[in-house]
Amino acid sequence: MADLLSDDEISNQLPAEWDRDGDEIVRVYEFDDYLDGVNAAQMVGEIAESQFHHPEIIIRYKELEVRLTSHEEGGITDEDIEMAELIESEQSA
Repeated sequence: MADLLSDDEISNQLPAEWDRDGDEIVRVYEFDDYLDGVNAAQMVGEIAESQFHHPEIIIRYKELEVRLTSHEEGGITDEDIEMAELIESEQSA
């Protein structure tokens, strides 16, 4: 089990492109077409499965929203930050 991060820890560790929304961290990716977002969701799903840490993924037309939280802990942990960083590294590759 991971420990909840403090507000300061979240602010300092949150990847620049991500935002905090209560007990979740959130990123909305924009794409040129719908299928690009679907493909990105597949990539996020593969990362999530390998990390056994599963985000909420919302696919919209030309957008993909990813929300991370540690439900068992009731908020944001290092696991969420690490997952966000992994997604960012793959998305920018």
